Amino acid sequence: MPIQVIEPRRLYLQIADQIRSLITAGEFSPGSRLPAERELAKRFGVSRPSMREALIALEVEGYVDVRPGSGILVTTPKSETPDISGDEGPLEILRVRSLIEGAIAAEVAPDMEQKDVDALEKILLAMQDETTAQGRLAADRQFHHFIAAKLDNKVLLRLLTGLLEQANRPWAQQFAIHFDNANTWTAVFSEHRKIVEALAARNPERARKAMRHHLKKAHDRWAMDQDRDGATGFEGGSNLGDE
Repeated sequence: MPIQVIEPRRLYLQIADQIRSLITAGEFSPGSRLPAERELAKRFGVSRPSMREALIALEVEGYVDVRPGSGILVTTPKSETPDISGDEGPLEILRVRSLIEGAIAAEVAPDMEQKDVDALEKILLAMQDETTAQGRLAADRQFHHFIAAKLDNKVLLRLLTGLLEQANRPWAQQFAIHFDNANTWTAVFSEHRKIVEALAARNPERARKAMRHHLKKAHDRWAMDQDRDGATGFEGGSNLGDE
């Protein structure tokens, strides 16, 4: 089954559809390995972040199992798999949040009061004390929601709440399983601290930059090329379409 170069339209779905078709057609049997992420991205003519989103989608559906150090193994889907066909990708969500929340932080900065700063500090302490990923994510959402609520715009708050709740989707949770760890959460805490400091200073531009920096770093932690330290389980595999 020949690979087709992907058109720039909802890339992850098109990529996932092609790989899924290869698997269901028997090109790759359960237990075999797919090529490395880098090789797949090159052959499909897409970026590695787009390929990564497609592979995570297939993992959520049960078609592959990404194993650190062992590559991408083909698996047999369970009878019931999550339908993610309408989901926006986690990386896309983070890019949108960077634009929206950067503007929100700049807008609310001049109106920050000491009680607001104290509330954010309390959330930061809760985030630092949490020992579970679920607890940290809950504190993280509370932090961002609090800042947006300060704007007192129900329409914007409803929009941002919807974006924040995407973190509960199976796909986003699978990304977190692979790429979030103690080191990343240490970085997240530090980035949140800088946001609080900028807001406490009532400096709009500094607040905007701190928020956008944080969300860009969050995006990059999930999209970056991790082959430099061999930490990703997306590498290693066989050939695709050579036979």
